[in-house]
Amino acid sequence: MGNSRSSALSRELLEELKSNTKYTEAELCSWYQSFLKECPGGKISKSQFEGIYASFFPNADPTEYARHVFRSFDTNADGTLDFKEYIVALHLTSGGKTLQKLEWAFALYDVDGNGTISKSEILEIVRAIFNMIPADDQRNLPEDENTPEKRAEKVWDFFGKKENDKISEGEFIQGVMDNKEILRLIQYDEPQKIKDKLKEKKQ
Repeated sequence: MGNSRSSALSRELLEELKSNTKYTEAELCSWYQSFLKECPGGKISKSQFEGIYASFFPNADPTEYARHVFRSFDTNADGTLDFKEYIVALHLTSGGKTLQKLEWAFALYDVDGNGTISKSEILEIVRAIFNMIPADDQRNLPEDENTPEKRAEKVWDFFGKKENDKISEGEFIQGVMDNKEILRLIQYDEPQKIKDKLKEKKQ
């Protein structure tokens, strides 16, 4: 009997995740079983999370990006992701509501967690994104954004900031909502690949 609670989602958590994500009850229960198989202790460590990302991107190096994504979703900063944090992460990176996604994107770029984003933080995340783009694809990027430095500069220019200025969360969200070009520049746009891979794992 003692095991039943650990192998089934609590009704309370199930209802919370259903109302805060786009997943159905059947999907969440299925994901939970897969989650427990991969992580019997009910939590994913940073290195496990990096390993999951690495399996999605065999032709690139997602380690740095995975580290930043992990940081942005480890809401209680305990060095692990529980099932709730994991599902919220998947939801936001693969199709959450725009405002939720932008709040998460801000947390991703706010590397030091001080509530603002600097130009160097934008460059750090953009570099991590570039590590995930295969070399052949990088060669096909437009001339003015084919290096992390050029892309970070382009983002900074969109916000009209001076070199040492900072971007607040409100400015960041408003700027991206007003200009879809910024959204394209700040995100790694292959969540579908991750979703497909996770579906394969479930089957």
